[in-house]
Amino acid sequence: MKKIRVAVIFGGKSGEHEVSLASARSVMAAIDRNKYEIYPIGIAKSGRWLTTGDPMAQLLAGGEALAGELPADAGGQMVAAAPEAASPGNPLVAERRELLPGTSQARFPAVDVVFPVLHGPYGEDGTIQGLLELADLPYVGAGVLGSALGLDKVAMKAVFVANHLPMADYALVMRREWRAGPERVLADLERRFSYPLFVKPANLGSSVGVSKAHDRGELQRGLDLAARFDRKLLVEVAINAREIECSVLGNDDPVASVLGEVVPSSEFYDYQAKYIDNASELHIPADLPAETARLIRELAVRAFVALDCAGMARADFFVCRDTDRAYLNELNTIPGFTQISMYPKLWAASGLPYPELVDRLIALALERYQDKHLSETSYSFDH
Repeated sequence: MKKIRVAVIFGGKSGEHEVSLASARSVMAAIDRNKYEIYPIGIAKSGRWLTTGDPMAQLLAGGEALAGELPADAGGQMVAAAPEAASPGNPLVAERRELLPGTSQARFPAVDVVFPVLHGPYGEDGTIQGLLELADLPYVGAGVLGSALGLDKVAMKAVFVANHLPMADYALVMRREWRAGPERVLADLERRFSYPLFVKPANLGSSVGVSKAHDRGELQRGLDLAARFDRKLLVEVAINAREIECSVLGNDDPVASVLGEVVPSSEFYDYQAKYIDNASELHIPADLPAETARLIRELAVRAFVALDCAGMARADFFVCRDTDRAYLNELNTIPGFTQISMYPKLWAASGLPYPELVDRLIALALERYQDKHLSETSYSFDH
């Protein structure tokens, strides 16, 4: 049986570069090598693409050596392909090198599907998805629109409001507005909300640049911190709540996993608690009233559909400790994908082990690609 050729793209220019490497290593380790042929593609923090040799090793070492400077078959992964390896509809080959800026001139084989494991800007925001659409390649995960909405927390919340999904109160502060009149912004936020407040960059994940403010001084420092990462700053009311997560899988008919609860090692689930200190607790399944759990799973699917997501997403919720009322926090279209990440762990607890989950995501990518081309064929026929 001919193997399906999967390009796994990882690294990237965002502040979540290291998280991406960890996720991609887990994905590539889980893929069934009897069914799939893996082609790793690394993107350095500078934006340079590494396509041959061992891109993962190069990025882990902090290097950006062009793959052409290494043996073409280093690691036995990226070898030159014969010209006939190219297939219609998959122009990611040597004849179309311009699609891969900054790569070496080594020949790159055609692939059947792409698995982007890129967190944050330039990977989870619709940019790489737009490139893959131009290249006419199937890819895992949400399309351009769903990805862009999923990363921009302000745009995401606007869609959630339009779809009557429950959320905590929030406000948008533009960086220019904050730097031009900080006292006015602080006074306005204190007039509208009570402490504590969360402050976040609108377009980052993994809790990068996120802080919790209990008073004016912390709010000022939080806005300064978020402004280092983005021009759009999100301020949200902090709820005395439990942090509940739900994984969603599918295309036009998505399904929700069992729920998990995050008990962070710090005051909230920040970058340190997620990836460094290894002291946070994950409780699967979450201990919730049956009706609350049912509602959260329903809201997760509704949010997935509202953003026009595809393939995968993790929906994050707050459940008020006093009332058990659920508030939707956000949707992550390329969630953390390590063996200990919540997205795959929730599916494992739902009866779908990690390797089968990866297999299902690749199948969903191919299914969505075929469905899209069926629509284009019908349009051409009708016109």
